[in-house]
Amino acid sequence: MNYLLHLTIYFCIYAILAMSLNVMVGYCGRLTLASSGYFAIGAYSYALASVLLGWHFVPAILLGIIISALASLVLSVAAWRFKGDVFVMFSLAVQAIILGVCVNWAVGSAELGTWANLTNGPLGISSIANPVHTRGNFAILALALMGGAAVLCRLLLASPFGRILLAMRDDELALRGLGKGVKMAKVYAFAFSCGLAALAGSLYAAYLGYVNPSVAALDFSVLWLCMAIIGGMGNLYGPFAGAALLLLLPEVLRFAQMPTAVADDMRLLLYGVFLILMTFFRPQGICGRYRVD
Repeated sequence: MNYLLHLTIYFCIYAILAMSLNVMVGYCGRLTLASSGYFAIGAYSYALASVLLGWHFVPAILLGIIISALASLVLSVAAWRFKGDVFVMFSLAVQAIILGVCVNWAVGSAELGTWANLTNGPLGISSIANPVHTRGNFAILALALMGGAAVLCRLLLASPFGRILLAMRDDELALRGLGKGVKMAKVYAFAFSCGLAALAGSLYAAYLGYVNPSVAALDFSVLWLCMAIIGGMGNLYGPFAGAALLLLLPEVLRFAQMPTAVADDMRLLLYGVFLILMTFFRPQGICGRYRVD
């Protein structure tokens, strides 16, 4: 039972992240590799608010969301000018900067929480408060947050603002010609997307009770982007399908009698083979629109 609850919690975290990327990539049309960086901002903000300030769950999460939304200005302002490959490279640079900050913002034996040591370097931050005492209650909390995020996405993307985002993705120049505020639309959409990533990061830190710089690794950005793409971009159901599939796919190997090192390699092989098959036979994703050629 604990194993199923553990998978449920991770599914909720991954689904929130896939929803975040669905807004930025599927609706705004801006491919980004910086999602793990904003996930790390949420995780570290929650950790510092919990450990140093003694804040409870809700205000600590709100702090991470606000900081991440403000930090999203770096991407949204760049999106005013750059797009395509240039914007992808810019987002990769942002992710590398955040990872570098997480690893290096710790000087000597300085006390955690001072300007000389804000992240505790490679050692990370431990003893992070958990808002509930059982894994079952945490799974309920995670499901509630995932459901709330899904409702917000539904309301946002079904609104006139959501139609502006779709129009911006399809033909930004035409949208500018109609007199729409494209620049501010990007700012709001990126803030919403990065805020969702911070929500997932806060939930991750609260669940594990520990966070270190590995949460900002590029591998996670690629994994979460694969979830969003495989599920189907530009629709509300794709993030759930992609998160469930790529979460459960490697879990099959747990029931196979093979060494851990071999299982890890097989997991990567499964990911690669599945992505190739999806590219050939279902490029629009699992929940994407069906087309008859």
